[in-house]
Amino acid sequence: MIGKLRGKVDTIGESFLIIDVGGVGYEVQASARALRNLKAGEEVSLTIDTHVREDAIRLFGFQSELERNWFRTLQTIQGVGAKVALSLLGIMSPQDLANAIALGNWAAVEEAPGVGKKLAQRIVAELKDKAPALSVAGLNVPAASGSAAQPQAALHGHAAEAISALTNLGYNPQQASAAVATAMGELGDAADTAALIKRGLKALAR
Repeated sequence: MIGKLRGKVDTIGESFLIIDVGGVGYEVQASARALRNLKAGEEVSLTIDTHVREDAIRLFGFQSELERNWFRTLQTIQGVGAKVALSLLGIMSPQDLANAIALGNWAAVEEAPGVGKKLAQRIVAELKDKAPALSVAGLNVPAASGSAAQPQAALHGHAAEAISALTNLGYNPQQASAAVATAMGELGDAADTAALIKRGLKALAR
């Protein structure tokens, strides 16, 4: 199985790109959002999900392991195949998708091509228990500069601790996740666990 490809972007199509790896061109399916961030001739490294069928081998490329995990998770939902999963990731980042599910915002999910109201509601309902962990993993924290910069892994640890604390206070996981995601978006790289809990409680009190 191919798990990663690193090479030069040879061609970019409507829903795929061809990566030249040592003179061999690999056709890789990718989301519209990922394709917009790529340019022909540039070096690229993509995490790959390989689908093997009797009549074909298809490669799906992602800019992060998190995005690939979402691609796989979405396909556990009845009615969601590779095409629909890519469509969702084409209009929403992993963080946006996790937040939409945590908030029960199926209307945002419905905006993806090929996703109707019933399917959007099913996705939100069936993934709501997984949203807390996935949203923490998907938090995009602005990079800090200078010696005061905190490793992103540490910031993710603060978020996980804050979600755990809010859950222990009686809030359900999706409420806690959404509140901490809001706090992270507002406080950014200055947020420690205590600050996230305090800001999260304010969000929950609204």
